[in-house]
Amino acid sequence: MAEEWSGVEEAIEDPEEIRVIYCALDSFSQYAKNAHMNCTHFRRQAFYALPQAHWQMLAAPPFNYLDTLNRVDDAIESNAELARTIVTMGLRSFGVVGAGAEAAIPEEWSGIAKYNDLDKARSTIRQFYRDWSSEGRVERDACYGPVFRALEAEKARKQASAGRAHTTTETQADLQPLRVLVPGAGLGRLVFDLCRLGYDTEGNEISYHQLLASSYILNSCERAGRHIIYPWIHSFSNHKSRANQFAAYSIPDVHPQQALAETTAAGGKIGTMEMCAADFLCLYGDDAHAGAYDAVATVFFLDTAPNLIRYLEVIWRCLRPGGVLINVGPLLWHWENHVPGHHGYDGDGDYDENTSLGIADPGSFELTDDEVVALVKKTGFVVETRQSDLRAPYVQDTQSMLQTVYNASHWIARKPESTEPPT
Repeated sequence: MAEEWSGVEEAIEDPEEIRVIYCALDSFSQYAKNAHMNCTHFRRQAFYALPQAHWQMLAAPPFNYLDTLNRVDDAIESNAELARTIVTMGLRSFGVVGAGAEAAIPEEWSGIAKYNDLDKARSTIRQFYRDWSSEGRVERDACYGPVFRALEAEKARKQASAGRAHTTTETQADLQPLRVLVPGAGLGRLVFDLCRLGYDTEGNEISYHQLLASSYILNSCERAGRHIIYPWIHSFSNHKSRANQFAAYSIPDVHPQQALAETTAAGGKIGTMEMCAADFLCLYGDDAHAGAYDAVATVFFLDTAPNLIRYLEVIWRCLRPGGVLINVGPLLWHWENHVPGHHGYDGDGDYDENTSLGIADPGSFELTDDEVVALVKKTGFVVETRQSDLRAPYVQDTQSMLQTVYNASHWIARKPESTEPPT
């Protein structure tokens, strides 16, 4: 059965982690104020700066521009209801407030969120469309579907191997549920879906915006359709109609705990589910995780690496002999425009290249898709399948006049059954 996400409580004694978590909580708390300011307040000022005859024309039918701004304010409040709920549940996870008590950011942490935090809060709310609305299923099918199919094939391979096994011990081992690691798990939908399909799944995520939001949806949301979000209201560009700008979506499309219970009641076998809050490199590069997983599913994840070699080395170490790395995603290298060579390392003291600082490791590089696949092979993997130009939209308004769709890469690479670690 699914385990409750507990990353916040585990990190509470680290002062820097506490600051990062409160920045995330404060950014959700400030979502409404920030969105009203940027989406409608400044636009009203600009509107009334027009010549009077012009703004009077636009205020009247068929434009009703001031009414539109009022509707945007209402939509922001609907989004903010979700943001405030995430804050409340996050504070309860800390033990800062009890059940039923009014949730408020402690005074010493109120207002600490920076622009980057506020932007992440807004993008997280929009991402609920992709991961937890019925309409977002098109995007999920494009990116998660290849993972499901690859794992189904892997499960069939193991079952066939079990049929050829000569001992009971071997048979039992081969029939155990596949253990799957999902780094960069985001809002937890892929982790949840894999659990519902019978895989023992562990998600890993470094962003507390994502972790706090996924914790609420997976553990505390009362029912399906609990919230209504308006993901397209933050921008006024490229809308064909106001109806498009104000498109509303119910989330979540399923109640996670109820869906798992229904799967079990229907005779299905669910797996286990957990989420871990940590830097992927720091957590999974240790001996405790060596050879622990049958599969690692990287969906829109590999391009978050400043040093992809580190990622591949840790993935190799995590996989059991014969395990598979299943990748889907583009190459939007997240560190491309950052200060060269740092990413958080301040240069003080001696840097041990054999001990990873995680995402703060100094140095970075960017590769092409062909070069990434070559590096995967160089690491020791055997690339079994490769598909290019997999159309993969990401939080994309299908009615927008601007369509941005990734032509993603999908490949499956296996760690050989018997091999020496890569050098």
